Amino acid sequence: MTAQLNARGDVAVVVPAAGAGVRLGPGAPKALRLLEGEPLLVHAIRRVAAAPSVRMIVVAAPPADVDAVRTLLAGIAPVTVVAGGAERQESVAAALAVVPEDVGIVLVHDAARCLAPVSLVERVAAAVRDGAAAVIPVLPVVDTIKEVAPDGAVLGTVDRSVLRAVQTPQGFRASILRAAHAAAADSHTDDAGAVEKLGRPVTCVPGSDLALKITRPIDLALATHLLTLPDPDAQP
Repeated sequence: MTAQLNARGDVAVVVPAAGAGVRLGPGAPKALRLLEGEPLLVHAIRRVAAAPSVRMIVVAAPPADVDAVRTLLAGIAPVTVVAGGAERQESVAAALAVVPEDVGIVLVHDAARCLAPVSLVERVAAAVRDGAAAVIPVLPVVDTIKEVAPDGAVLGTVDRSVLRAVQTPQGFRASILRAAHAAAADSHTDDAGAVEKLGRPVTCVPGSDLALKITRPIDLALATHLLTLPDPDAQP
């Protein structure tokens, strides 16, 4: 059944999905790799579309796959599909270009974090709605982190108490995200980093263990297991 987005919502979600995902091994673009028989992108869009604040979803697909992605998602939710670029920044910019000016909040979400729950989408959007310029969901770093020289010698141990692992969706006031992309002089993998370069503050909110990034084959195995767990957003 096709999800219905909220026509009165104040959030557009941009999904850059044109990357090759070479660390997953040879095959389809990462967003189109299968997880339990469905592409990662389908899992991601299904969850985003269930978020009550979302008015619009824009996917930046591999240029050769725009029509196929549009067909793939037609039964999931009303999604606008545009051609992405060679770099993530280009894909986000292409998707952002079709977001109407009257949509005040834009979330940028990686299809590789396809199990990010609805509650995380709403938490990020709410923080922007409450006045934050840019918002990132984060988790504490649990591993010991070493600074290492090129020859393998340990230079020191990093204080992990001040470190956080960043996830998506990342949320922004639409005007600030547009300004950050307009001012970007080089390619970046993190939209919040572009906002930082503008000198604007970035706020953290709690992330989710479910929003892991599927990058390696072992991540697919873990995500397969997570699909068997109860939906954290399901009503009791």
